[in-house]
Amino acid sequence: MINLQPSLAPTTPASAFIKDATTESFMADVIEASQTRPVIVDFWAPWCGPCKQLVPALEKAVTAQNGKVHLVKVNVDENKQLAASMRVQSIPAVYVFYQGQPIDGFTGAIPDSEVKKLVENLANVSAKNPEGANIASMVKQAEGFVLEGKLDHAQALYSAVLEIEEENAAAYTGLIKAFLASDNQEEAQHLFDNAPDSVKQDKHWASVQSAFELQDKMVKAALGADATASLKAKVDADPKNHQARFDYALALFAANERDAAVDELLEIIRRDRKWNEEAARKELVTIFDALGPMDPLTISARKRLSSILFS
Repeated sequence: MINLQPSLAPTTPASAFIKDATTESFMADVIEASQTRPVIVDFWAPWCGPCKQLVPALEKAVTAQNGKVHLVKVNVDENKQLAASMRVQSIPAVYVFYQGQPIDGFTGAIPDSEVKKLVENLANVSAKNPEGANIASMVKQAEGFVLEGKLDHAQALYSAVLEIEEENAAAYTGLIKAFLASDNQEEAQHLFDNAPDSVKQDKHWASVQSAFELQDKMVKAALGADATASLKAKVDADPKNHQARFDYALALFAANERDAAVDELLEIIRRDRKWNEEAARKELVTIFDALGPMDPLTISARKRLSSILFS
């Protein structure tokens, strides 16, 4: 419950690592400061009861880390534009920034023990100390960012993991695929060419190889709108022209029309699953490996493929 009676929440900084920020200072206090250490941003208001419970716990936990984590407090009543840009809909709202990107957050008051654990994990990130850091959770969240299309966030979080564990295969390969998805071929290629042996021997490496294989095919298939339309016309004129449909699928995927591309490959399998030594099925498998098992398109397409193969 939020107390609507005017009442001042604790605002006095508990240490040199805690400050009040404004819209004007947000870039320096949060974005720039988070390049070297995690910064917790707490959106609050004087009339918010839960805020008065959360602020002291945050201040205590941050102070205990002696600079490894900073806390920035933003009064939403005085910084409405900033709160709106951050899509703050209820308070307290907490965001965690690292290397200029939001990597975590929550709304509402949480127990002091959870606050302490959160700050301790962030301190481990700052100190590049893997012991106690929730690496698996960070990787999972980064994967979620990729699925949501928040590639900048994913790249920042994967990078944060690699600051802690330089040879974390899930983060390393995830970062490569995030760069590929954002058309940053140069960064992806650099990581691919300089991957540690331990990463190359990990099970995740196969998915990266599939992603690069698919990327090469997509570059070759990026024929332009006229050529894609010409392939579609060939398919419409002769639905049994599986090569034209296969080329059309690659062109669609290159144009980022992933769902339509998968539809065409599945149609080839439905019509003739053995065509060209099962080229369509093999191409789908490459796509699944590149996208990852939890991508919504992978999940739906696998179900449709199974339905065709076992019907």
